[in-house]
Amino acid sequence: MDTQSILLAVGLMAALGLVLSTILAVANSKLHVYEDPRINQVDGLLPGANCGACGVPGCHAFAEKVVSGEMSPGLCTVSSEDARENIAELLGVDVGGEDKRVARLACAGGTNVARQRARYVGVETCRSANLVAGGGKGCAWGCLGLADCMVVCDFNAIVMSPEGLPVVDEDLCTACGDCVDICPKDLFSIQSVNNRLWVACANEAFGDEAENECEVACTACARCAADAPVGVVEMLRNLPRVDYSRNDETSEKAIQRCPTGAIVWLSPRRGLIKGREAKPIVRQTPLPLG
Repeated sequence: MDTQSILLAVGLMAALGLVLSTILAVANSKLHVYEDPRINQVDGLLPGANCGACGVPGCHAFAEKVVSGEMSPGLCTVSSEDARENIAELLGVDVGGEDKRVARLACAGGTNVARQRARYVGVETCRSANLVAGGGKGCAWGCLGLADCMVVCDFNAIVMSPEGLPVVDEDLCTACGDCVDICPKDLFSIQSVNNRLWVACANEAFGDEAENECEVACTACARCAADAPVGVVEMLRNLPRVDYSRNDETSEKAIQRCPTGAIVWLSPRRGLIKGREAKPIVRQTPLPLG
């Protein structure tokens, strides 16, 4: 190859390189998406749990919405108070926020009070047991106690009690909703910690039919609805339903005449409180099979 051909080839390559680099430069200027550097700063102040409790999928997405003003720092209920205040100070906004939310279980039927009509033998998960005649528990709505919720909780916020019921540690719970999704009986829901009046039962049977299967089941007597402030509790499908928009401290009197203790008051200082007419639970060992 002569010198002229070599120079021509080099020239063509140089020209092609110039054209391509020009195209890339123009494309970059046209297609570049600006990201506010404060987004990464806010993301760095977040806990990195990516739990979704704030309502968006992940901490980075939450940071984007906080920086844009669509959400307030206080909506990250998993962060510490100091962290939320640091974010607010960085952005020059109010902390804002909402009540802490936690997972709550609508069942108190442990092995010492709820009957097991058949012994399940198989894969030790609630989902598997539920496929086999509902898991063998007398109450078709009751917790099966095989700890799917505890296993799926990435924050160690759920432990199993000696009676085979999940117990939620509200300090560790992030309200991510994984336990809600995994429970085959739909017994978990995400609630504000200020929702103090709580129905710890999902059994829709009536009267003796419900109580024969579980000593702490709601019997649909409707005393709670009669005793609660007007509009706070109504009966629906043999269960009390609480309107938390009307709920206040006076609603505690709704629990007092419940004969089984199926509706309770969750006090931040005194813990779980049953009404004065609730029968005491004495048995600690499981009820006999059948």
